[in-house]
Amino acid sequence: MTPEQTMNYGASMQNYGDRAADARRMAVAVVAIVGDDAGEAEAREAVTLAGGRLAAAVRFEGAADRLAMQAAADIILIDAMRVSATLLDSAIAAASHLAEETQARIVICFDETRIDAVAAQLFGPDVQLLCNPGRSELVAALALAGRSGTLAVNDITRESESDRLRRLNDEVARIAETLARLTQHDGGDGQNGVVKDRAPAYGAPPPAAGAMPVDAATVRKTIRARRLRDQVFDAGLFADPAWDMLLDLYAAKLEHARVSVSSLCIAAAVPPTTALRWITSMTEAGLFERQADPLDRRRVYIGLSEEACGAMNRYWTDIGRAGLITV
Repeated sequence: MTPEQTMNYGASMQNYGDRAADARRMAVAVVAIVGDDAGEAEAREAVTLAGGRLAAAVRFEGAADRLAMQAAADIILIDAMRVSATLLDSAIAAASHLAEETQARIVICFDETRIDAVAAQLFGPDVQLLCNPGRSELVAALALAGRSGTLAVNDITRESESDRLRRLNDEVARIAETLARLTQHDGGDGQNGVVKDRAPAYGAPPPAAGAMPVDAATVRKTIRARRLRDQVFDAGLFADPAWDMLLDLYAAKLEHARVSVSSLCIAAAVPPTTALRWITSMTEAGLFERQADPLDRRRVYIGLSEEACGAMNRYWTDIGRAGLITV
């Protein structure tokens, strides 16, 4: 190799090293809270597969003190699969404080027994709740959480997950718009210059004050009929749980009962992580409301908003008046 070739080779290697260093600096910084060495190894693998950088791995026992010293983070990953309730509560509080200060997103993994405890403390568009996630699901969640940074993931995985969430948000928006139309009081055709469809001749009048158009038993029968349908057809044909959730919460409203997050996940008849995403989206759309348990801060209940309840009343009134059935 000539001196000139050696010089060019050295310059190329220097440029490569500089680019690699720049990439590491630009990669989304992930702070992981884990319970043991195995959890740290799993977190590191997931972050690496997603193209991110594990900035720190913190044990639950010292999470509060360690996170208080953390200057920056893009994502906070919490592996709550194997940790006591007390340590988890402390870590969630510390992670929430850090996320508020740094605008970090939170990704938390947990099992079915922790749904209510986690959902009571972490909620919103910057939080991803993963119940018993596989590796690919965790990697995809990290990619989505880092969408505003430079976190990269396999294009196919990212595209399919993004498309699925976009479809979910579009569907929730459609449901919210439909329910909003149902709750609007018609002030007459053409009022205020608004063009509206002609009201059907069989439209039912609103129920009398205090009266309910259907009883809880009828709504519960509808829910059972939907589960029987799933035994005949592939459940994937009816995968979106929005209507199942609306029915369950409406029945609970009629029964004067409260519905926990975990119970609503069961009623949704889809994987818990999917149900939790729908609960988040429908709450943000104004269809669901979170109701704190005054006796237990680690539990929240989910109920229908006033607008959604009014829409369900109108729907069941129209169904009864027209002599129709619903599934």
